[in-house]
Amino acid sequence: MKTLTEDILYRVIKKRAKDSHKGTYGRVLIIGGTAQFGGAVIMNALAAVNSGAGLVTVATDPSNFTALHSHLPEAMVVDFNEDLTEYIKKSDVVLIGSGLGDRIDLVQHTFYAILPRQILIVDGSALTLVAEHKLKWPKSRLVLTPHQMEWQRLSGVTINEQAFEAFNMLAQQRMNVEPILVLKQHHTQIYTNDCAFEIPVGGPYQATGGMGDTLAGMIAGFTAQFMLSFSEAILAAVYAHSAIADELAETRYITLPTEISASIPEFMHRYSR
Repeated sequence: MKTLTEDILYRVIKKRAKDSHKGTYGRVLIIGGTAQFGGAVIMNALAAVNSGAGLVTVATDPSNFTALHSHLPEAMVVDFNEDLTEYIKKSDVVLIGSGLGDRIDLVQHTFYAILPRQILIVDGSALTLVAEHKLKWPKSRLVLTPHQMEWQRLSGVTINEQAFEAFNMLAQQRMNVEPILVLKQHHTQIYTNDCAFEIPVGGPYQATGGMGDTLAGMIAGFTAQFMLSFSEAILAAVYAHSAIADELAETRYITLPTEISASIPEFMHRYSR
């Protein structure tokens, strides 16, 4: 297990070219947020937009439209009960699962429609639905963001066994795809295709609802604009998420996910210089 260092931020976060436009920085589609859990996709979208994604669309329950527009007028919205095929195919990155509830139909359709060249981030409820229904993973550039119980459901690796790197890597290899695994825990671990990393930043001030939704949105935003270094973009997003929390915790008892999102642009600006 390698310790991820701050150097990953300097390698990934680059100054923007003068002749770029919003299309240069990727199209992100976020699918999730039932009427009860609309906050999850709002936090996804806040993180993706603040991380620099060029265009962000949220497919969610219509009851969330007003709240999402109020928090983030920069994002577009669509009813997730409509046919999402064209929205999926036009996207560079699709993030599904945050606050999705039991909508197995949306997971199945997304897995069917996603293309091998696209990045698919599977989070939250979608991970549980995959485990419960034993769904076959799609052939895409796959990123899984489970917490430890979700990984236990998916892989059969118990929480106690997850302390052993080899168990997680073996489970990852058995999926018949090559996902990048972001295993959320104290000092989150990231398993790429050939290496495992642990972040040395972060702490108990992050133990609050919505923290994982914000991380998933940051991964979407980073991968959308830094596609040429796909795995490094994920590493940088995970590191930045907790590094920002560390900075905020210097003057706060807890760090709210929305405060992390609000801090992303200034944080990235420092490293792009």
